[in-house]
Amino acid sequence: MLTFSFTLVRHGETQYNRDKLLQGQGVDTPLSETGMLQAEAAGQYLKDIAYSKVFVSNLQRAVQTAEIILRNNAHCSDMELTLEPLLRERGFGVAEGRHKEDLKNMANAAGQSCRDYTPPGGETLEQVKQRFKKFLKVLLKQMLEDHSPSDPDSGPAASSPGGAADGSGASDGLQGVGVHVLAVSHGAYIRVATRHLVEDLKCSLPAGVKVSQLFSPCPNTGISRFVITASRSERGPALSDARCVFTNRKHHLENLTE
Repeated sequence: MLTFSFTLVRHGETQYNRDKLLQGQGVDTPLSETGMLQAEAAGQYLKDIAYSKVFVSNLQRAVQTAEIILRNNAHCSDMELTLEPLLRERGFGVAEGRHKEDLKNMANAAGQSCRDYTPPGGETLEQVKQRFKKFLKVLLKQMLEDHSPSDPDSGPAASSPGGAADGSGASDGLQGVGVHVLAVSHGAYIRVATRHLVEDLKCSLPAGVKVSQLFSPCPNTGISRFVITASRSERGPALSDARCVFTNRKHHLENLTE
């Protein structure tokens, strides 16, 4: 078995985010100036964590964010990114490039909630979940291949970066964990991924947290973390245990000014 941390980060702001326009997969925009500052802040916040693997959606707003985060890292600034299409944003079909209010109006006309509505040509939430499930298989397989139980970096960490006393430290959940994975993805995708981990896989939750907090919209460069235990089985790599440490954290943005 192998236990590793899985830190999931949403990309930084784009001009489309600022203008409340849907990007999905068909609109591939770069980070805004604010988005780059957000990514720098996230990179500084996570700079002491030595990642063994970095997965990133192959849309440029996610790639730029991952590059900036790694550039700030004290241990793996020259690490090569693993581009992973399975981490791409939910496809919004004909609504891509249009204002979010247009999506709400389309959902209302169809008699559905905006969250559950699928625009023509878009991905359903179930299809996005299936993509994340495929990514989980890729992740578990890669980690078990890269880190056998006999590897020196697969056991408990010798030390972890210091955490803040108020539970807002970048090292939260990393104590005793020696392998760390970073993934950079998108808001709607992260929401679906979190729901699958919590509701379907029965991931254990932080004490006192409300489920509504876990599933709230992820801000740009919001950070979520899970601790995952993978094992080998006759059917292949399997998830043996998962624990949610926090979701949608934005402490690194508190002192950010535009």
